[in-house]
Amino acid sequence: MHIRPLAAMAALCLLAATPFAQAADKPTDPQIAHIAYTAGALDVDVAKLAISKSHNKDIVAFAKDMVRDHEAVNEQALALVKKLKVTPEDNATSKALTKEITTEKAKLEKLKGAAFDKAYIDNEVAYHKQVNKALKSTLIPDAKNAELKDFLKTGLKIFEGHEQHAEMVAAGLK
Repeated sequence: MHIRPLAAMAALCLLAATPFAQAADKPTDPQIAHIAYTAGALDVDVAKLAISKSHNKDIVAFAKDMVRDHEAVNEQALALVKKLKVTPEDNATSKALTKEITTEKAKLEKLKGAAFDKAYIDNEVAYHKQVNKALKSTLIPDAKNAELKDFLKTGLKIFEGHEQHAEMVAAGLK
């Protein structure tokens, strides 16, 4: 049972390397916008799975928070790119995020009960750590537009709260 969360963490560590590998190329604002939007949309998708599968009130409450917060942030992101007349651009990082989270979701779909809850929340802790690291080290520093940079900084504060919340929920699981 401990192998699955470790595998998820290993996959996320590989995933986290993608934004840093791309750092030499300095992602553009349209690419950064797409990466940020994709990360949020993917977390919403996995959270909806948790809402449908888990019977643990803390897991379900956390997952509902993820849906609410990430959907709200993504709505604001879409409004910002429309205002700035920026077309988000698919890129290697957003494609890698999609591939890795799709793989992780498929693993989670096969789990039930406490095994699902533990794998889901461990994945959320690792995912938020990696997304927050990417925001701090790559996405925020490389964003050229001041409004986009400010938006990412606000998102980082929200997602750091998610990381802490996920850690608290994980600590409460037996």
